[in-house]
Amino acid sequence: MQQIFNNHYRKKMKDLKILIQAYERWQAIQPLNENDRARLSRKFTIDFNYNSNHIEGNTLTYGQTELLLLFGKVVSEAEMKDLEEMKAHNVGLKMMQVEANEIQNPLTETFIRQLHKVLLREDYTIYRTLPGGVQTSYTIHAGCYKTRPNSVITRYGDRFEYASPEETPALMNDLVTWYNNAEQSREYTPVQLAALFHYRYIRIHPFEDGNGRIARLMVNFILSRHNYPMIVVRSRKKYQYLEALHTSDLKVGITPSDGANAPLNKIDTFLKYFERLVADEIIQNIAFLRDCGDNIWWFDGEKVSFRSPNTITILRTLMNEPNTTISELCSIVGINRSAIQKQLEQLKKKGYIVQSNFKEEKWHVVIVASN
Repeated sequence: MQQIFNNHYRKKMKDLKILIQAYERWQAIQPLNENDRARLSRKFTIDFNYNSNHIEGNTLTYGQTELLLLFGKVVSEAEMKDLEEMKAHNVGLKMMQVEANEIQNPLTETFIRQLHKVLLREDYTIYRTLPGGVQTSYTIHAGCYKTRPNSVITRYGDRFEYASPEETPALMNDLVTWYNNAEQSREYTPVQLAALFHYRYIRIHPFEDGNGRIARLMVNFILSRHNYPMIVVRSRKKYQYLEALHTSDLKVGITPSDGANAPLNKIDTFLKYFERLVADEIIQNIAFLRDCGDNIWWFDGEKVSFRSPNTITILRTLMNEPNTTISELCSIVGINRSAIQKQLEQLKKKGYIVQSNFKEEKWHVVIVASN
């Protein structure tokens, strides 16, 4: 379903100049050449997998995520659960992208459950110690709707309940039916449709685990079907994301079925947050593809500039020759060993480079050069 901002969408979003202008700039550089598509795809793969999992507590660093997903390597200590979770999430991302391309197919609950099963991989048991020392446990079922009530404690200390297990099947059926009808009717812009689906889905919280990751995958499923670039909710901006959802919850009300059927005007705070997020991600993608120069680099969605040309020389050298020794760097850069070591430590601390213990290479440059 290829859509652009025609007059219908312009009228509905006339005040959203930033988003409109960003989207039109994006359309103006289409189609991308093969090299640009590959660069953007590689960047998105790492950014999205890292951030969506990091929001939920995955401990892999950005550099570890890149080495794992692109090269199948693990550096430093990492929890096996986090490694397997990240790999499964990447499989889910690829599965979502394939399905999004089948634009003639309607969305189904089966697809959402299959996506959940891919993310969780298998059933597993959670063990808890209740007040008084009583031990309890329950099983998380991959690909199955919840069998236990779920809730969240807000930052104000209140317990916020999601849809009950009994309500969930009917509400999910309604959500998917609503989405397919809304997509066909074009009642909403693609960005509004994605935001409203995300909000309604989260208020149902149909699974016992993985709901946030599914919601963010489904947002990109919707945007991709409507010819938008996919977006990343950055973990460093998690507070703004959750606060926008929470503020909308206060307006919609606490009843789960009201949340699962929330109208667009009741989630205006989340919608405004989401529209700006989409605009910012589009602008960043354009800058990533078009802003070039020796001093322009990118790391997790942010443009990075270095004051010292020595830093750029070090990075370029390690990119081209990962086995370069400190002594060789001293000769190439023309500064002493202590200064080289200091710069390397600073780059490692920021996550821009990773020092590996693989025999075939010593350094991996994570930060991306603009050219």
